[in-house]
Amino acid sequence: MTATYITLDWTDLILAASLVVLNGVLSIWLHLRMERQFLIAAVRMCVQLGLMGLVLKTLFALVSPVLTGLAVLIMVLFAGREIMARQERRFRGFWAYGLGTGAVLFAGTLVMLFALATQIQADPWYHPRYAIPLLGMILGNTMTGIAVGMNTLSERVARDRNAIETMLALGETRGVALRPLVQSAVRNGLIPIINAMSAAGVVSLPGMMTGQILSGVEPLEAIKYQILVMFLIAGGTGIGVVIAVHAAAARLSDARHRLRLDRLELE
Repeated sequence: MTATYITLDWTDLILAASLVVLNGVLSIWLHLRMERQFLIAAVRMCVQLGLMGLVLKTLFALVSPVLTGLAVLIMVLFAGREIMARQERRFRGFWAYGLGTGAVLFAGTLVMLFALATQIQADPWYHPRYAIPLLGMILGNTMTGIAVGMNTLSERVARDRNAIETMLALGETRGVALRPLVQSAVRNGLIPIINAMSAAGVVSLPGMMTGQILSGVEPLEAIKYQILVMFLIAGGTGIGVVIAVHAAAARLSDARHRLRLDRLELE
């Protein structure tokens, strides 16, 4: 039996959008004041995805390593901005943007290149049909983990300032004084991807797998790809969170083993 590919028209999307309108109505009814946020988020999503569709169509036609690399760079830069925006206590100066961006750049591109060179084996290896979607899935989750980890660290360092400085005054190194907070921050950053893997297939059907099945791909083949992607996401998230949190901890101290909260924009 041949699988049927179901196409969507604008009427289908408008009907689905009515559910977002319902959220806005509920917000007004319950006085949540979130209807404007729903509207902005929905419009922003549609515009961004529409533009991405046009960009991908061009990239697929040209298959240029330079253009693919430029698209990757732009995605990473926007991911870094989102990480910075989610920090309640940001680092001062370039570090507010640079730490998260550097970590997500290294983790995302490393895992993407690993997948392209081994499991996917695209020809050419930089083909945007494979590189861009893979990076997008890895970046989204790695970005969340890094943001949570860095935010947890900065919040807890500011909260436990006296205890940390007491340990440093008694002769402990910055590594020892900050270790429990670093461990807690890394743990918090990894919880979302652990939960996602634990719930996949039982509580939820991940988006990539669902999309492939709806487009006519055999379920077992879609499952194999989804498992691959989840493993790649887990790897990228782990690498990114560890790098970002340890770099942030180093920035919050110095070589003389002093706590440097002056490098944070404290409330």
